Amino acid sequence: MDVTIIPDDKAVELLAKQIRMTGRAYPLFDVAQLILDKPERQQIRFDIVKKSDGQPAQKLFHCALDDTLWLSENEAVEHLLNRHFATFYQAERTATEPPKGVYTFVAQCGMSGNVLGPPNYHGYQDQLRKLHTERFSRIPFDDFKARVKIVRDEAIVKNWIEEQSFKTVYHCLNVPEPKTLDRRDEVEKHFREVHLSTLIKTVESHSMSGPASRQLRSAGIQRILRTSWEDQRRFPLKLATTLSQQFASHGLQFFKVNRTVTHVSVARPSFLDLEATPVSEGVRKIVDFINGTTKPTRRKLFEALAPSAAVAPAAPAPAGTTAEPAPAIEATPEQAALAADLHWLVHQGHVIEFATGLLETAKKPLPKPVKEVKEVKVKSESGEGKPAAEASPAPVATPAATPPIEPEIPMSSLESAPAEPVPADRV
Repeated sequence: MDVTIIPDDKAVELLAKQIRMTGRAYPLFDVAQLILDKPERQQIRFDIVKKSDGQPAQKLFHCALDDTLWLSENEAVEHLLNRHFATFYQAERTATEPPKGVYTFVAQCGMSGNVLGPPNYHGYQDQLRKLHTERFSRIPFDDFKARVKIVRDEAIVKNWIEEQSFKTVYHCLNVPEPKTLDRRDEVEKHFREVHLSTLIKTVESHSMSGPASRQLRSAGIQRILRTSWEDQRRFPLKLATTLSQQFASHGLQFFKVNRTVTHVSVARPSFLDLEATPVSEGVRKIVDFINGTTKPTRRKLFEALAPSAAVAPAAPAPAGTTAEPAPAIEATPEQAALAADLHWLVHQGHVIEFATGLLETAKKPLPKPVKEVKEVKVKSESGEGKPAAEASPAPVATPAATPPIEPEIPMSSLESAPAEPVPADRV
């Protein structure tokens, strides 16, 4: 069975909004890890795998009553009768004649503790096989039978006799005509005949939310889901690929740092040539500061180009009184202008602000190497030779396929990031 973890649309929308607001560039694989961290940010899709003859390698059963998935029909029926029994049947306990005879011992299951009754009682074999079928079918019947023990405790024997002095009948609910069943196996048979076709169906694919997938009760499906989650946790390539498509639909851009680490941001890096492009003095100062500073950050930029005015410390409050809160410091006109210029540079791609807070200017692209074309004489129909470049037009170069996303070494996230990482040497 294939299990696909898909980022939830609402979660992606919120992350895209945060990326646009901050203007920062985040490693795509780190964002994928954020999706994996919380089930509410995920959608889970289960798909069956078909064999060469077209038959499913493993059937998938969906219960419409509580949106659960199962690997077998028996699992689904047992789940519905255990969890939703009162929806379909009402049990009524009535007094009846106690067992005749004198009983001094009873048989008890050594694994579950269920009292099965005396081995010479007429219903003993039915109780033994019913318990094996319902709870221990994975164990051979002879091995299960060997674990049954004889108990001579008077209290246990007395409780069994009292239990046999009552009879339980089952009234069918949600049926056109009233009907009463005497045994539990009749209840299961009736449920399969009347309700099974409308509540449990085989499906080839089914999707559910991340929190709902964590509530699945099928041990096999839980194991498959856990394996898929751990695979994506180690290397979230499939999740990052889907996430990049969703981010692209929100207008975000992608680029690689050092040709390895894929980042998502509001703009792709775009080199700003100060000599050829007329810009304001404020923009020029920002670019020069970033290029001339080691590990520049937004804090360093504002401290250097638009420092805040010094604020005198407040006097200590007298004993027994409450100190008034310090007044908020408003941004100066210089700081507002600096923030506006930096905002423009980031959203144009001229400056990259990474998730770690590091600032870096977009580098000048390297010139493309020029390929030399050798002239090869080709004979024409008239017999005269002419250069091959004139004989036929040069083929148009097609762009290379985009390389697959590779995992990054530095770790950062949208929620918390280290203060100052090692900068990328080239974007």
